[in-house]
Amino acid sequence: MSIRPYKPKAGKVSDERAYELIRRPIVTEKSTRGSEFGQVTFEVPVNAAKPEIKQAIERLFDVKVTAVNTLLVKGKTKRFRGRPGRRSDYKKAVVTLAEGQTIDLMAGV
Repeated sequence: MSIRPYKPKAGKVSDERAYELIRRPIVTEKSTRGSEFGQVTFEVPVNAAKPEIKQAIERLFDVKVTAVNTLLVKGKTKRFRGRPGRRSDYKKAVVTLAEGQTIDLMAGV
C-alpha cells in the first residue's frame, strides 16, 4: 500500500494542518543537548515539507524559526509474539530557533 504524497500549496498552512504536522516532541539525550544551541526536535509525518514545518512551528508556538533539518527514520524489524513485524517509518524535524527564542515542551500547545 503506498501513501499518496501530500502536495503543499503555496501560502499559509491551515490550523488543522499545523496541528497534524507536529505530532510530538522527541525528548532524548541527544535532542536535549540540541536545546543548548536553540534546537528542538519533533516527530512529523513522512510527507511533511520543511516550509510547512517552519510555518506550523511559528504559528503554534509563536517563535521565529531560522532553520529546519529533517531526517527519515526507518522502522526496525522486531518480533511481536514470536512473529516478525515492523515498526513504522517516521520523520524527525530538528528546528533551530532564532536567538533568544525558546519552546517549553512541558507546557503543551
